[in-house]
Amino acid sequence: MDIFEKLRAHMGPIGSTSMEFNAHGYFIYPRLEGELGPYMNFNGQRMLNWSLNNYLGLGNHPEVRKADADAAAQWGLAYPMGARMMSGNSYLHDEFEKQLAEFVGKEDANLLNYGYQGVMSAVECLVDHRDVIVYDAESHACLIDGIRLHKAKMGEYYKFNHNDMASLEKNLQRATKLAAEKGGGILVITEGVFGMSGKVGSLDKIVKLKEKYNFRLLVDDAHGFGTMGETGAGVGEMLHCMDGIDVYFSTFAKSMAAIGAFVAADHDIIMYMKYNMRSQTYAKALPMPFVVGGMKRLELIKKHPELRTKLWENVHALQTGLRARGFNIGETESPVTPIFLQADGGVAETVNLVRDLRENMGIFCSIVLYPVVPKGTIMLRIIPTAAHSLDDVQYTLEAFSKIAENLKAGVYAPQQVAETA
Repeated sequence: MDIFEKLRAHMGPIGSTSMEFNAHGYFIYPRLEGELGPYMNFNGQRMLNWSLNNYLGLGNHPEVRKADADAAAQWGLAYPMGARMMSGNSYLHDEFEKQLAEFVGKEDANLLNYGYQGVMSAVECLVDHRDVIVYDAESHACLIDGIRLHKAKMGEYYKFNHNDMASLEKNLQRATKLAAEKGGGILVITEGVFGMSGKVGSLDKIVKLKEKYNFRLLVDDAHGFGTMGETGAGVGEMLHCMDGIDVYFSTFAKSMAAIGAFVAADHDIIMYMKYNMRSQTYAKALPMPFVVGGMKRLELIKKHPELRTKLWENVHALQTGLRARGFNIGETESPVTPIFLQADGGVAETVNLVRDLRENMGIFCSIVLYPVVPKGTIMLRIIPTAAHSLDDVQYTLEAFSKIAENLKAGVYAPQQVAETA
């Protein structure tokens, strides 16, 4: 069979003309335009935007914009040219790594080009076919892909129920037996903040299990870095267990509003990773503007805790207001604010709800479906930032009061919309 013909035969909803799936450019791959911030343009309309992972508002911060522009003018986007191992290293890359490691309380750090490929490659690098991975069932796709690379090397793995310590312990017992038979070790993988539900990982409880079991712990803290903890050093800092996290990872794509990532650990482990993480060893170095701009962002995170204070003011106001209006936002303990919908009309009803939010209320937030979330789950995802105002929050809560009324009245039911169209 021709490969392209096989793909065309299995495209599923792509290209469908139904209202439910004719989504490209509107629900999926939407185009937000204009200045980065709480208000942007979508389909020619100004929108109150709740879909940017720009937690601290640094994406358009004047000091950040100046640092980015000055670095681009001085260095261009090509410098340094080549992989860091060969010709692409610089004193500023080394300095940024030193600053990142110090901030999260680790001996050393490795600067990565991208978050997704970075942590995926980190997982693959840390374990071989003799080792066993034990991972949280709701781990991000980048971690799952890292585990798939481990599987490709004939490595074994177990999955524990989300944030369930009894399930983790049961799988640690299985992993301990298997690792002993194979002559390997155990790597536990979880997240600081789970990016869809907003739940905080039970890192302190996992670290406590080290008293009974021999394993190393890798934490993807993409949504916790910059937002959680007294200084913003993440969930490990918040739960007072950072020392028990053996490999700490975060992307710059969230609170830093940039490109790149880092992994931090003991110095010798980082040196091993620098020579063995294939996606980094053989890739061009992170361009200098992202390094210089990243250092400015880290400086602002450390020097301006009021950004984090403002973020949390907005988070508490929004989440409290949504709960008061009867919306199910789950067990979020972070800025990530999911709204789980019990839409009798399924996806089609939710599509109508989102159209109403965008076209009649001027509010842009994301609709999230399987496979991003488990089957049967329909949710909206709102990301408050420090750049939003309490007026933005209040307007949104008033809109969701109307949404609640409309849901109760069945306004968004597919047949109801068809009759009034």
